[in-house]
Amino acid sequence: MNASDRAIGDRVAELPPSPADRGLKILTRSANHGLLWFAVAAALAARAGVTRRGALRGIAAITIASATANGLCKPLLPRRRPPAELLPARRALSHRPTSSSFPSGHAASAAAIATAVTMESPRTGATIVPLAAVVAYSRVHVGVHWTSDVLAGAAVGVGSALLTRRWWPVRDSDEASARPLNRVPRLPAGQGLLVAVNPLSGDPSVDPTREVRTAFPAAKVVVVDGDTALEESLASELSRAGGVIKALGVVGGDGTVGTVTTVANHHQLPLVLVPSGTLNHFARDVGVYDLQEAVDATSAGEAVEVDLGLVDVDGGSAECHFLNTASLGCYSHLVELRERWEGRWGKWPAFLAALVTTLHRATPLRARMDGTRRSVWVLFVGNGPYHPAGMVPAWRPRLDSGLLDVRWLRADVPFSRFRACWALSLAALSHSRVYHQYEAGELTVELTEPSALATDGELVAEGTRFRFRMARRPVPVYRRDENNPRWATRQRPHQPL
Repeated sequence: MNASDRAIGDRVAELPPSPADRGLKILTRSANHGLLWFAVAAALAARAGVTRRGALRGIAAITIASATANGLCKPLLPRRRPPAELLPARRALSHRPTSSSFPSGHAASAAAIATAVTMESPRTGATIVPLAAVVAYSRVHVGVHWTSDVLAGAAVGVGSALLTRRWWPVRDSDEASARPLNRVPRLPAGQGLLVAVNPLSGDPSVDPTREVRTAFPAAKVVVVDGDTALEESLASELSRAGGVIKALGVVGGDGTVGTVTTVANHHQLPLVLVPSGTLNHFARDVGVYDLQEAVDATSAGEAVEVDLGLVDVDGGSAECHFLNTASLGCYSHLVELRERWEGRWGKWPAFLAALVTTLHRATPLRARMDGTRRSVWVLFVGNGPYHPAGMVPAWRPRLDSGLLDVRWLRADVPFSRFRACWALSLAALSHSRVYHQYEAGELTVELTEPSALATDGELVAEGTRFRFRMARRPVPVYRRDENNPRWATRQRPHQPL
């Protein structure tokens, strides 16, 4: 105890009786063993998107903070709690804790979840921070902690939340950089727009077709019914339009977006993007989060230039485009498992579980990569460099780099599967001999046996020779210029559709 602790404790003890006394006692008990924060996390996790990510990050931060404060600091730094006689009887807890006073575990957990949620969603965090502050103060108000205990506990909580960034980086921008284009046509009310709508993407109970027709009343809308090939439908519509179509639009998830982008690239048309899938990886990187942003960008004629990945299979027998990633080996199965589990666990925990499961079942891929013989478990090729390196490829800082992000896990290192999982658990994969990564303009892969190629998480072809490169023409994608003063009052949503 120091003079400041005692002075503050005396001031708090002198506060007159108030209805807040009872409320603070109830609140401080509700936070015992983190129960209050687990309830808050459960409420946040009920909604997909940034709030769910904030809840999962918060639970991870609380776990680290509680282990540090209660399991490490309290035994090593024993300290007596404030004497009960310093406090009016009306404020005393019926069951005072007997563990070390330093640091406050309640404050550590409160600061951990408040910081973690704020990292993912500042708007949601603004509602959690005041509650966390009141919980932390309640420990002084009911006389079970000195002020310095609470401050130290809060520091532990903040540090624990920040530490989660080592395993689970926070995206620091809601759109990737790309070259702006000033020569795309304006499409007022959707004039000259042919848009494909996939009502089966995302939430099956929500059909965006009517909303799209309302937003683009002058556009030609094609609804994907699952029976007719989308590429053929669009090609037929373009042929009948006779040059009237100035842009192609797509409302759907990454699979639908990829198909329409291929057609747009072939016909040299700009793309209007409206995300309505489950994950919307490409739309999130581009920075288009809802229908209104597409309406704004098309009415103003604002767009950016986006690279399109291309894979030639077996010398040109098949040509596959990819917006996000392409892969060989067990990565396609890994993606399937991760996407199946990440809605419940979050992207990073689901990825780690999927990686362990996939590597346990996998067999090595014997390959010659740009002439060098290699044995690999997973080969990942990104359409542009992904961030972060040595971890889960999460997002792209640029969409027009002209480079491929090549990553693989070696299978010719002793205990390579165990070493990969161990390095991932320590967030040290980039320092492991198992992991390799570099950037290149082109990559040729020759296999001893045929293997499936996955693009954007879907199996698209099989072969023994693959040439990865960038398509000759980038794709113009309509995106609102946030520096345009006319959009200054528009608020970007905190999560995609």
